[in-house]
Formats: sequence, structure tokens, C-alpha cells
Amino acid sequence: MNTDSYFESVDDHRYKPTPHVGGAWDTEEQHFSPLGGLVVHALDRHRAAGPDDGLLLSRISYDILGRLALDECEIRVETVRPGRTIALLEAVVRIAGRPVVRARAWYLAGFDTGAVAGTGSADGPLTPPGELASWPMAEVWPGGYIASLDVRPVAPPRPGRTTAWISTPLDLVAGVPVGPLASYVALVDTANGIAVRQPPTAWMFPNVDLTIHLHRQPRGRWTGLDTTVDFGPSGQGLTSTVLHDVDGPVGSAQQILTVRPLPGA
Repeated sequence: MNTDSYFESVDDHRYKPTPHVGGAWDTEEQHFSPLGGLVVHALDRHRAAGPDDGLLLSRISYDILGRLALDECEIRVETVRPGRTIALLEAVVRIAGRPVVRARAWYLAGFDTGAVAGTGSADGPLTPPGELASWPMAEVWPGGYIASLDVRPVAPPRPGRTTAWISTPLDLVAGVPVGPLASYVALVDTANGIAVRQPPTAWMFPNVDLTIHLHRQPRGRWTGLDTTVDFGPSGQGLTSTVLHDVDGPVGSAQQILTVRPLPGA
């Protein structure tokens, strides 16, 4: 088994996870983050088989339907809404024949809008990761995925609020070229673990979805997460993140959480 990647390709649609995909809530399950990136890789491959239409991934939403066993998965992609300027694709991940993730991705036409580009945010680029020290996130969370990361907070993490850079030395798929967006997205789901409001040894707060909106295509090997975590009074929570690359904001991510006390804690 390849030890320098998160997945190994079995065939055109099937992938085998390595131990580096081990989850934080259960080390015998997959952490969703690299699987989310693998879905984007599968979407990229599906689109590469057709004509180059210049469309850009602008939104992807994932629904996590069940347990992500640390086993071989199959990803099938179909075009739901074809178009020259707007297209919608759907990907379904199956483990042992059962759907465990359903994702839908909107692609929009690319135009030169540099003359009007801008954001409503007053924040500029984050402090570059090269100027920051690594944070031992594995002291908070177990699992092969967390252990594989280089996490560099912009300021000391605090409950419910953290801004950090995330990177990894591992390939997403062993021996296979992977696009920069798939590699970027493969780290986004980490957001729910960098700004914990309560210790994960006492409370559970896994996300059941992830939605990413992009107003610019990210570049570089670092994923910047400016994250806020909110817990409501009736068992729901929300992790909200402004996504960055080294040039500044590129979009946002949202994760809805199911919050509950850990049995026996």
C-alpha cells in the first residue's frame, strides 16, 4: 500500500483509502476531508472526457448519508444539467454498494471580469504560512488524517474561533495527477476541527454536510481557513469559514453540525 497518499486508484471509478484517511471521530472510518477532494478529482476526470468548455467549479455541496467505512469506495458522476455557460454535475460515492455521499457541483462560464473584481470583505491576505509556526492538532484529535497535516494558526486557536493554514505533504491519489482545486478542497472539511467550542472527548459535533462557494479559483498548496463555530441551544451547530489562498479570500464554506454529549463522558 502506498504510504505517501490518501487514496490508491483501483480502476477508473474505484479508490482504496490508505491509513492516512483515518477519521477523527472514529479512526476506523474515513475523515470526510480527503474524500471531498477525491469527489472533485472524479468530477475533473468526468469533465476531461468531454470538450473543454472553460466552465469553472463555483459551488459544490456534499450530503453525508452514512458511515464512511475505511474501505474501497466507488464514485460515479453524471451531468444533470448540461450547458455552454452553466452546467450541473452530480457525484455519488458508494461503499459496499451503499450510497454514503451525494454531491452536486455547479460550473459557471469563465469571463474576464478583472476590471470589476473585488470583495465586500475588509480583510486582505492572511499572514503567509511561511511566517507561522506549526500547531500540533493531533494533540486534540486522533486519526491518520489529522496526523498527516501541517496546521499553522495565524493566532492562537480559541474556542469557536480560529484562522489557520492547512497543508499536507501527501498526494491525494497515488501516482495520478490531481488538479489544484481537488487538492485544495481535500483540506476544507478540516475547518470543523480547528476551532472546537467544547472538548471532543466530552461532546460530539460532526458535520452532516459541507457546501463550498467560490468566487475565485484558489492557487497554491495551502488552504486558508478563517473559521467560526456556533452551537445553538437545541442540538444544532454551524461551522462557517471564509476560504483563503495566499492572495486572499476565494470563497466560503458552511457545515451544519449535530451537537450532542458524548456517551459516558
